[in-house]
Amino acid sequence: MPAQDETCRPRPPLHRRSFLGTATAITAMTFIGVGAFLSVAYADALTKAQRDKLTPDDILALMKKGNERFYAGKRENHNFLAQQRASAAGQYPAAVLLSCIDSRASAETIMDLRIGDIFNSRVAGNVENPDILGSMEFACKLAGAKVVLVMGHTACGAIKGAIDNAELGNLTGLLAKIKPAVAATTYGGERTSKNYAFVDAVARKNVEITMDNIRQDSPVLAGMESNGAIKIAGAMYNLATGVVDFFPG
Repeated sequence: MPAQDETCRPRPPLHRRSFLGTATAITAMTFIGVGAFLSVAYADALTKAQRDKLTPDDILALMKKGNERFYAGKRENHNFLAQQRASAAGQYPAAVLLSCIDSRASAETIMDLRIGDIFNSRVAGNVENPDILGSMEFACKLAGAKVVLVMGHTACGAIKGAIDNAELGNLTGLLAKIKPAVAATTYGGERTSKNYAFVDAVARKNVEITMDNIRQDSPVLAGMESNGAIKIAGAMYNLATGVVDFFPG
């Protein structure tokens, strides 16, 4: 009987692949050897040892790879129950995100992440405030996250509202936090909410301003970034294509 083709042999189920992907492989082979990597690569939840061996750049690269899987239609077959059980005793997220509440822009989904991989703060227009900064300081200084990622998205309703000077209860004050981005956006075309190119340009500027505000308003995070312990970065998610455009701080 002919020998079984190597490609026909059963492989470990996809749901046990780690968020750590390629960077974990590099880290594991560097620090703990190829044999140990096999057990790391198929863990259900991120461990402290795995997270601590990653650099901020490694973590950003993993997010990019996860997004590539998402928009290519090759997301992993997650066993969320296994992830819940594996992370119940403790959490070691690699990053903290500040993203918009838009129902189409769930960071965990569009970057193919698992339970326990990231902290995620969500607010319309992805703006910072003292409560969010406190949450980020907890995530990085106390819980060990190494990346602060601010993620905006295209066709953002909060951005449109700020452009239009919309007013509604507490939303009025929230949109006021976005208006500096409207004023600071350099754009030669029509500066209205009906011009989606302008809306997206303001959304990107809003991310950049929010990153600067985080550094200005949180000496804790600014100090950690200066020391190389964390990286503050930005990204824009395209609702139409599914692609996340990452840009450095």
